[in-house]
Amino acid sequence: MHMADALISPLVGGTMWVATAGVAAYSIKKIQNEMDEKKIPLMGVMGAFIFASQMINFTIPATGSSGHIGGGLLLAILLGPYAGFLTIASVLTIQALFFADGGLLALGSNVFNMGFFSCFIAYPLIYKLFMKKGYSTKRIIVASVIAAIIGLQMGAFGVVLETLFSGKTELPFVTFVLLMQPIHLAIGAVEGLVTAAVVTYIWNARPEIIEGAASGDAIGNVSIKKVIAGMVTLALITGVGLSWFASSNPDGLEWAMIKTAGTAELEAPDGLHQHLSDLQSKIAFLPDYSFKAPESEVGESAGESEEAWPAVSGGTSTSGLVGGGMTLALAAIVGAGISILKRRRNRANA
Repeated sequence: MHMADALISPLVGGTMWVATAGVAAYSIKKIQNEMDEKKIPLMGVMGAFIFASQMINFTIPATGSSGHIGGGLLLAILLGPYAGFLTIASVLTIQALFFADGGLLALGSNVFNMGFFSCFIAYPLIYKLFMKKGYSTKRIIVASVIAAIIGLQMGAFGVVLETLFSGKTELPFVTFVLLMQPIHLAIGAVEGLVTAAVVTYIWNARPEIIEGAASGDAIGNVSIKKVIAGMVTLALITGVGLSWFASSNPDGLEWAMIKTAGTAELEAPDGLHQHLSDLQSKIAFLPDYSFKAPESEVGESAGESEEAWPAVSGGTSTSGLVGGGMTLALAAIVGAGISILKRRRNRANA
């Protein structure tokens, strides 16, 4: 559900940037009360895992479409809503800047659609409501699936509204929404099952992580080395190897656009859109999670037949490894910076 810049106007894109920056600033302020040193590596590792997981599109049977997890709900469950939002923002920023996945103008929209609804609505108002009576495998599955579906439905509807307010007549509201919502219902159900699997694993290994995230308390003296090692291993396997098996079908957003407008890519206007596109082309060193093709081969590749599956690619594996490492570093830096702010505030108040 990564929106391209062509889908939104500068006014809508700028408004969503401001809204997302406001949520991020609020999260930084709030998280200072619950940040502890052990959450810093957990933010980094979970960010790397979500980056790798988003590289794997799974096929939606009988539709010709595919989807990938958003990850916001999982991050909120394990880190709390504030750290979860900042971590998903780190993931999407790395993807847009260095892998050209999602536009720079649309980055605020993408973070809001995939982060805000999951972290601040689906998690506290739905997931936690289901878990009030305590944790069990059955409750984790039910709560994860329902919360993931609702969070993704809201995010998909956000995309539709943003294109509507941007005046994209190629995507008429009624047709677009009637395609976007059902396909993301199926994607949300799969995301819920993936979320439940990871949460169940961590609940069995270290329930204190989930309890601390839910209450806003520090993890404490409990060792989380086993969880960190397990998630690092899973992120490496996912990003370096399993990413070869990603579906080549268009994702839910692209599929809905093809059905509505006959194309998965709208033509971007000149001006700001073109300037940001040129900037992104210069910064992204692994566009579309692949090595940059020499200019002499660009025209040739356009006429080639569909790639074989699995798409064994050194570029994809490199993207998974490098992107996961960059996301881990950025999320950890964000967490460390907040921890420093907390210590300075405590000294000032002492």
